[in-house]
Amino acid sequence: MTAQLIDAMVSLATLMEEESEKLTRSPYLPELGEIAGAKLRLAGRLEAEVARMKRENPDDWLDGVDQETRDQLADASRNLRDASAVNAEILSRQIELSADMMAAIAAEAQRLTGNRSISYGACGGIAGTDISAPISINTRL
Repeated sequence: MTAQLIDAMVSLATLMEEESEKLTRSPYLPELGEIAGAKLRLAGRLEAEVARMKRENPDDWLDGVDQETRDQLADASRNLRDASAVNAEILSRQIELSADMMAAIAAEAQRLTGNRSISYGACGGIAGTDISAPISINTRL
């Protein structure tokens, strides 16, 4: 009963650890989309297993679990928690870095193209606005 739950937790933790290790070596991973998809599938499987267990035994599904299985479940939960904390931190840094790089590219493109719009108001005032510079992103780097 809990074997599938523990298996999903161990698989998800292992995948997160591998992703974290790869991201610390290189900021660009061509297989990042596949890893994210696999993580979503494993998280869905985990959620489905917990929902099934609660549905089959609505009171407390842990009551029917022996101590050895409880220990395995606790270890898998701790490993998943630790792996997800590290993974979340690394992914957060990657997202921040990407946002900073995009802002720097946009600022440089705007500086180089000089996109600035000036309009005259009805009372003779001049208002200047910066127009965002057009940039394109090559997603197949």
